[in-house]
This record gives sequence, structure tokens and C-alpha cells, in this order.
Amino acid sequence: MAPTPLAELSEATRLRFQMGTLLPAAYHRDKERDQVVSPRFGQPLFTPAACADLFHAMVQGLQRRRGADLALAAGALARCPEGAPVDQLAEPAGALVRFVLADERSVDSYALLAVAALAGLDTEAAERVARGLGPIADAEVELLLGWGATERALFAEFVATSDDRLFRGFPPLPDAIERIGDAPAYVAFARTTLEAVHARLADIHAGTIPYRADKAFDRSESATARRAATVALRRDEPWLPELLGPLLRKAAVAPTQAKTLPSQGMLFAVAHATEAYPTPEAVVALRTARAATRHAGVPKLLDRMLKRIDAALANRLEVAYRVPDGRVRRQLGEHTAVISTEGEVELSWWHGDKRLKSVPAAVKRDHGDEVKRLRELAKQVKQQQATLVRALEAGFASEVPPPYRALAGQPVADRLIWEFEVSPGQWRAELGLGVPDVPVRLWHPARASVDEVHAWRETVHEEELRQPFKQAFREVYLLTPAEEAAGFDSARFAGHIVDYHRLYALFKQRGWQAGYLGHWDGGYDGAARRVMAGGRWRASFFHDLVEEGYASTDRVHFHRKTDDGWRPARLAEVPPLVFSEAMRDVDLFVAVTSVATDPEWLDRGAAGLHGYWRAASVGALAPTAQVRRDALARLLPRLTVAGRCTLTERFLVVRGDLRTYKIHLGSGNIFMEPNDAYLCIVAGPAHRSQVFLPFEEDGMLSVILSKVFLLAADGAITDPTITRQIQG
Repeated sequence: MAPTPLAELSEATRLRFQMGTLLPAAYHRDKERDQVVSPRFGQPLFTPAACADLFHAMVQGLQRRRGADLALAAGALARCPEGAPVDQLAEPAGALVRFVLADERSVDSYALLAVAALAGLDTEAAERVARGLGPIADAEVELLLGWGATERALFAEFVATSDDRLFRGFPPLPDAIERIGDAPAYVAFARTTLEAVHARLADIHAGTIPYRADKAFDRSESATARRAATVALRRDEPWLPELLGPLLRKAAVAPTQAKTLPSQGMLFAVAHATEAYPTPEAVVALRTARAATRHAGVPKLLDRMLKRIDAALANRLEVAYRVPDGRVRRQLGEHTAVISTEGEVELSWWHGDKRLKSVPAAVKRDHGDEVKRLRELAKQVKQQQATLVRALEAGFASEVPPPYRALAGQPVADRLIWEFEVSPGQWRAELGLGVPDVPVRLWHPARASVDEVHAWRETVHEEELRQPFKQAFREVYLLTPAEEAAGFDSARFAGHIVDYHRLYALFKQRGWQAGYLGHWDGGYDGAARRVMAGGRWRASFFHDLVEEGYASTDRVHFHRKTDDGWRPARLAEVPPLVFSEAMRDVDLFVAVTSVATDPEWLDRGAAGLHGYWRAASVGALAPTAQVRRDALARLLPRLTVAGRCTLTERFLVVRGDLRTYKIHLGSGNIFMEPNDAYLCIVAGPAHRSQVFLPFEEDGMLSVILSKVFLLAADGAITDPTITRQIQG
């Protein structure tokens, strides 16, 4: 097939080919200064002529430079869509490989194998690469020797991507893992490799191989196993779950009673692969290994990784819905243990039809180990349910509907509103997944009329339906004319002063990736990023460190994933639900962490920031607070103190016996009439509300209600720190 003329290619693709043409010229200039080119081009493409030109440029002046850039050469092979000109590359490739083989310095092994294939120097290159490799890694090299130069070059980029290591060529191709993972030979190798890992661990536990702490595998074998697990997990291979559980447990526990383990390297290799491509079964296997290991430090490291893995699983929608529903019943003598998932996950104990307040003494005495196991299982089920809820929320922004039908029969699905396409383009909303054999999606208020939204909120309120996340009362964020005119930047939530430590914790909780800011070069400003819509969109929330422990919020950007990487997108191009869900998270960050919600902040915060606190404490309501106001409008008539309460645009006004109080619906701060004197009341430990709350995402709704009941009976307040303020 003839190559497509450059004139018919997209502008972005033509630019990438131009970069590939310019790189050899840049190399010629740098070699005159005895320097090695350090490409920062992004992702160039090479015509056969440009590829050949680059190889020849690399050979010229080779003796004067400090090394041969094999990673760069291999990268050009992988970026030549028309196919590398093998006949023109044999001579320069031979010169590069011989130069490297004559030098004992470290080399990129897989790039060496790629370039050696062009020069016919496989035997010599393989001998160099195989030095010190364990049998499992050596088998991988043998596999690669059966591949051509271009396939090996792609594998070198897969290694750099999956191993998270420095790659001295171009930035690794974003689809390298997918392309290697679709090669039947490597898929078969991945299974053979992981089976070999398990077999060696089984021999260690059986005593066939002597046990040496943390010596079951060398570093090269753990790296090979990580790549094999990465491919198997990405493909969601059906044979993997049955193998992974026993493999990880054997890797994490010594065959003796020692507080060591056969291989930390292998355990964390599989954990890193799971972080890249999590599955519910792999998460359960890691948690089981974490609970079983006797090593003191491993659980802490795994706990940190599991937090990231849970967030990643929530965004891998094609597999996240396999999370089990967690309904468990265990008969222990005359008593029954039940793990239920209706509402909050809980472990309860029963004697016949009578629910007991605690674990029966007889069960503790006769089944102590089983009680411990059930408590751990309940904790795992709770984590699994939390992961499932995050996956469901992530599905709002998905351009391709996730496999919602997999949730049939799960209690969590019965408490959500679903839409069913009963005829082309006609969607009907119902509770639960009750309508079969038609397309289904989660109901979102952005796709509903105002009347429909009000009706569903009334249903949730009247039936006291505890939804697993805010759905009926979910906020909607529409693009404003000012944002559309601004183009790429939204400053809607810029300029807020927030508690940075709480903000950073919330980033992790909501699945946003961010570096930690501090007093070092480049540590004062940063961006938190969330990948959405199945990896097609990315939102970035910028923020700056302004004082010790405090940050200032800045603009929000969006990027679209393309073949060339992430490209900035105008706000008007962002799908409405992607925009709404990203801005909802940012609003939540500000609402929860703003210093304006801290009633004591004026006494300890930086003086220069007091003006922000005063303005934000009485400012216009953000969408989160507007939804809170709507919920309060439905709740107030049910309260015993309803006659003392009045809702205004921004405040809930409470008439006490001593004074009248205004509670701001955004910050929760209290101001006393007639002079708007500030009343500082610090909320105590959270308690379950006696009033049904349709949602409680950030805790502010219950805080406001607790203040309502307190202030409506202000004559009964005995705390002197409060009475002194009221009395003036």
C-alpha cells in the first residue's frame, strides 16, 4: 500500500513527521559539540529516509561522544509507520552495536536487542544482555530473539512504560503496552511466566528449594513478572484470578514462622502491575496477602498502594462492576454472623431471630479465629463497596455506558435511579435495574427537566432512600458565557484560601493525582489531575501554596486524549457531563477545605488572609450549598423547631429565646442579629442524625442541623464559651 501523501495528513501528523525530519539535523549540530542529543520533541514520526538519516548521523563522530544513543535509534524504528528501511540501516546499526559491546558501561538492554536485529548481531547482543539474568528473565530474552527489529523496539518502550524507569530516548509511546499485550506470543509468555513464578514459590513452601529470605527471585525476574502481570491484567485474562491469589500469598509469607517473606520484589512487582490495570480479583488477592504477611514493613507499603489501586479500579469501568455484593452468612454454633450491604456495610450477630449487641461470649471462646476473619472480611467488603460506588460515579462521565447489568441483584443498584431507552431516543427513569433487555444508563439531573429533578428529590426524601452517593440531589455545573468566552480557562473556583493538608487528602480520596507542595524549588505551585470518561478526558485543577499549611485555588483546564498525547481543549468542546462532574469535584474541594468553614480560623490564621474569610463566610452560595438549601427546605417542616426557622437566599435564620441567629448555608458560620456579631461554635464529634438526611457528602448538612437545634433552645445552653458570646 502506497504511503499517504503528507499533504493529505492532518496538521498534527504533518508536524510530527517534520519533527522526525529535523532531528537528524539537530543531531549533526550536537555531535560537533561532542554532545548526545536529548530529544524533547514529544512524539515525532519518521519517514524511511529520515530514519536512515538519523542512524547515519548517530554514527558520525561516535568515538568523540560519551555513548551511543540506542534508545533513540530504537525509538525511531518504532515510529516509522511505513516500515524501517532495513537494508539501509544494517551498516550504521552494526557500528552502534559494536561500539556498545566494546564498552562495559551500562546499556539499555532492550534497545540494544532492537538495533542488533538490524545488524545481524543477535548472538553477541544476547550474550551481553543475558549477563546475570535469572531463568525467568532469560526466557523473555529468548522470546525477543524471535522477533524483528521493530517489534523489539516497541518492546523497549513497553519496558520503559511498565517499569516506570527513565527512558533516554523519546517519551515512550502511549500505546506500547496495548500493542505488546495484543501480541499472541507475549500473551502466552505472560501465562507461562506467572505459572513459573508460582511453581518456584510452591517449591520453596514445600521445602524442595531451600528458603532464603527475600531471595526467591532476582531483580530481573521480578521486572519480567511485572510486565507479564501487566499484560495479563490489562487483558483481564480469565486464567489469572485462580493463579494470582496463591502466588501472592506464597510470595508474602515465609514457609517458616519467620517474620520475613520469599520475595518483596515479586510481591510489589505484581502490586505495581495491579495499580496500572486493577481488577477486583487482583485487589482481593493483594489484600489477602497483606493480611497474611508477617513482615513488619510490607503492610504499610501495600496499604499506600491499595489506596491508589482502589481509585484506579473505580476508573476501570469495564471490570469494576465485578465487585461482589458481600452478602455473607456464617453459622458458628448456635449463633449466626451476617455481613450485610443494605445501606452501610456491617457485621452483625444473631441468635435465631434476635439481633445481639455484640459478639457472643461463646463465639469468642470457640471461634476466635473465625471472628477475626469475619471482621477482616467485613472490612474488605466495605472497601469493595466504596470502590463500586466510585466506579458508579465515574460512569456518569463515561462516553460508553459501563456494564451496569452486572449489578443486577446488588442492593446498591436498588437505591439508584436508572434510565432505560424504552424506544429510540426515549428514556424512562425508574428506581432499580428492573427493566430488562433495553439500554440502561444512570440518571443524571443534567439530562432531566427541573420538574423531574424536583420529583425525584421528593421521592428520595419521602421514602427516606439512602442513596450510595448524591444522585437525586446532585449538583449540575453548566458552562457559563464568561467561561465560553475565556476559551481554555475556568476561573469559577479560583481565589479561595484552603487548608492544604485537607485539600491534598481529598485529592487522593476523590481519585485526583497531585504532587505534594512544599518549600522547595517548584514546590509552591501545582496541579491536581483526574482522568475521566474512560481515559478520553483529563481535568486539571491548579493551586498554589501561599502560607504554611494553606493554598490558594486557581483555574481549571481540560485536555483531550489524542494519538499524539494530551491536547488542550476549549471549554465549549468538553462534553457537558465531563465538565459538570469535574467542576463538581473542584466545588467539593473548595467547600470542604476553605478556611471560611473553620469557625476558629480567625484566631489562628494568617492576618493577611482574614479578608477572604470574612467575604467567603457570607458570600453567594456555590452549587453544593444551593443543593443543601433545597434539602433543608424539605427537611425543615419535619423538625420540631420548624416554627423557629426561616430560609433566606443564603442563610437559615433561627429564632432563639435570647437572640436570632443567621447560619450561612455555605460556610456554616453563625451571625447574631441585630448587629451580625460572629458566634463561634465548634462542632463536636459527629453523631448519627436522628433526622433522615438524603445525603451527607461533606458533613455540613448535619453540622447546620445540629446548630439549628442548639440555637433554637439557646436559653438551655450552659457552655460558658457560647453563653458569653450570646450575652455580648
